[in-house]
Amino acid sequence: MISSAIRFVTLAVFLTALVAAAPVIPALAAGGGGGGGGSDPYGSSYPSTTPPSTGTKATGTTHKGKKKTDRQSSLFDNPAFAQGYRAAHATIYDRHDYAGAIEQLKALGHDDFAGVANLIGYSYRKLGDYKLSQVWYERALKADPNHVLTWQYYGLWQIEQGNRESAQYHLSRIAAICGAGCDEYRSLAAALEKPPGTGLVY
Repeated sequence: MISSAIRFVTLAVFLTALVAAAPVIPALAAGGGGGGGGSDPYGSSYPSTTPPSTGTKATGTTHKGKKKTDRQSSLFDNPAFAQGYRAAHATIYDRHDYAGAIEQLKALGHDDFAGVANLIGYSYRKLGDYKLSQVWYERALKADPNHVLTWQYYGLWQIEQGNRESAQYHLSRIAAICGAGCDEYRSLAAALEKPPGTGLVY
């Protein structure tokens, strides 16, 4: 009887802590996922599946079910940053003005933020500058190794370069972060199912 009561209390405390830890994410402009518009303009960070290495600072994701770090949340708490990010996001996904978006994103002054670096990489890819695009995708993943939208976009980059095996690795990283049911996984998997040489529209 006492053992059952202890288990019940432990479960109740765990569930309460889990619910309390879930952040409130503001619903802002639509777009950002799926290779050309989804619902998370902040870049789809998911909980980390691996602990940060000793001596490094985790950025972009945290453990214990939180979706955003304090730094990421504080950036979007800054109205000027949030407004500038949303404007750049609209420039990319609504107006398809990739050069203009790169200028807007760089003007934010947070190139080391995974969401910003990823969108700069995406914009360079859409402009056909694959070398610079790669630099920015890798910069985004250095800032946040679990930035799932970067894994997706960089996976599409790999397919466009003919590196299907590398794209498959990116798909496995997405599966490890958010599972096979998330939009980023489904988008990259669908692109990999197309025959080589098929023009992507992502």
